[in-house]
Amino acid sequence: MDIRRISPDYAVSPQIAPEDLPAIAAQGFRTVVCNRPDAENPAELHSAALRAATEAAGLNFVDNQVTHQTMTPDRIRQQAEALAQGPVLAYCASGTRSSILWALGQAPKLGADAVIEAAGRAGYDLSALRARL
Repeated sequence: MDIRRISPDYAVSPQIAPEDLPAIAAQGFRTVVCNRPDAENPAELHSAALRAATEAAGLNFVDNQVTHQTMTPDRIRQQAEALAQGPVLAYCASGTRSSILWALGQAPKLGADAVIEAAGRAGYDLSALRARL
């Protein structure tokens, strides 16, 4: 797993697998957010399989599958609301979509510069989104 912390309570990673959940729980995460559409994965990595493994590990699961085309205000709000469920690990194909969703939700209160800097420290260059943030 390539878990990258963006903030103390939010981290992102590329695709996880059911066998990763005990280690994710051991790292103190309380919620896992799926940002990867099932259509991008084989059945064993679909959100239902990850939900079952996540809940078996004693964690919350939020299914917020998104593409760049479906990154709507509702999806951004759902991602921001997940933060209330404790330390969050969000995953997608590379971590980029999960980083963008976090940035779009947090920019109104933290500011564009702060979210771009935080994502950059984690290895995600979101500077092209500055105008939208």
